[in-house]
Amino acid sequence: MAQGTDRLRRYLADELGECRSEDVERRLDELGTLEAALGAARVDAELDVLSALANETRYTLVRVLVAAGEELCVCELHPIVDVSESGLSHALSRLVDAGLVEGRKDGRWKKYRATNRAVALVTLLDGSVGDE
Repeated sequence: MAQGTDRLRRYLADELGECRSEDVERRLDELGTLEAALGAARVDAELDVLSALANETRYTLVRVLVAAGEELCVCELHPIVDVSESGLSHALSRLVDAGLVEGRKDGRWKKYRATNRAVALVTLLDGSVGDE
């Protein structure tokens, strides 16, 4: 922490023209308030969502379900991804746990659809990555 505080002191001296211990303490308090506002539980939940997308199979499934705009049966999703049935089941389960897809039984079929969270994330990514 001392090294980080020293660096913060130098930064504040640059920004303010001078830096006193009170300036450093005030800024550390402000930064602590920002960190506390996030909350560890929220950070963990957001990381769960992001890590669920950090796999080609799961990401492809989310993109396909968002693009479809409707429920798709597991039998329709399986040909899209090059994984075993078990791998597909595990991927969909992880996406359900992250709140990115919802599944339901329809007789002997299992159907999945993208959640609003998945649609929002895909929409955000569409706007942030340029075609190169």
